[in-house]
Amino acid sequence: MADKARDTALERASEVTRSALAGAAAAPVVATFFDEATFTATHVVHDPATFTAAIIDSVLDYDPAAGAVSHASADQVIAYVRENGLTVAWLLETHAHADHLSAAPYLQDQLGGTIAIGQDITEVQRTFGVTFNEGQAFARDGSQFDRLFGDGDTFRIGELEAVVLHVPGHTPADVAYVIGDAVFTGDTMFMPDYGTARADFPGGDARELYRSIRRLLSLPGESRLFLCHDYKAPGRDHYAWETTVAGERKGNVHAADGVSEDDFVEMRETRDKGLGMPRLILPSIQVNMRAGHFPEPEDNGTRYLKIPLTGA
Repeated sequence: MADKARDTALERASEVTRSALAGAAAAPVVATFFDEATFTATHVVHDPATFTAAIIDSVLDYDPAAGAVSHASADQVIAYVRENGLTVAWLLETHAHADHLSAAPYLQDQLGGTIAIGQDITEVQRTFGVTFNEGQAFARDGSQFDRLFGDGDTFRIGELEAVVLHVPGHTPADVAYVIGDAVFTGDTMFMPDYGTARADFPGGDARELYRSIRRLLSLPGESRLFLCHDYKAPGRDHYAWETTVAGERKGNVHAADGVSEDDFVEMRETRDKGLGMPRLILPSIQVNMRAGHFPEPEDNGTRYLKIPLTGA
């Protein structure tokens, strides 16, 4: 039954993309804001008929040395939304990011919208609730978010239909959003010349990641893929975050057509052993598992983030 449900979700996502590609449905308009400090691409996608929009994977500026937050990146997005007369319906997260803090609550305060993520965020909350020794006041049921999506769930951005695909592997909670002919993959894969995401975070799994990638790459070849990060592959002098299913199938250096699951898993697990942790993983996870909110202030009125020590 689970496999049948996944097949049905993918079929619906494929129908949505084919309809947009054929011109039978409107293709979404996508604007991207790239934060070089965290190598993150925030996408604003809107329906050209109704000017209804969603903001995907927003960034809150954070200086870890000073413990200071600011909003320059989010304010660029706000300015674009207002200048183009857009109405924000959704603030979408593809997963609980380990490399940047989400600006979703700030954007919601300024623009409105429903904050949403995949329903398996609860697994991330349970795992990191232990890591950060969170007390009973920290709910592990995803209630910090306004909406939790399951695999195959659909929603609308104006007249655009969107389909949610569960794509675990990088983390257990990753989802991709298929909106017309545009697919927002989160961290599942990168530009063809850079490859794929790591799979060594708690709950990550290289074999699941491979299967999630193949699921996404079974969408129509002309589907536009919008990625969450870029790190400029060797030999490339510019950042990039848009490609196609066909481009990834032909040229992804880790997962192009012809790469077997076993070969991918061996490659991915070997590479991951040599990677350091993301610079902002500890503050990011604490904030992002709370839907972008900071921990409650302590009795002196100050909010704190924890830094667990090892070897002390």
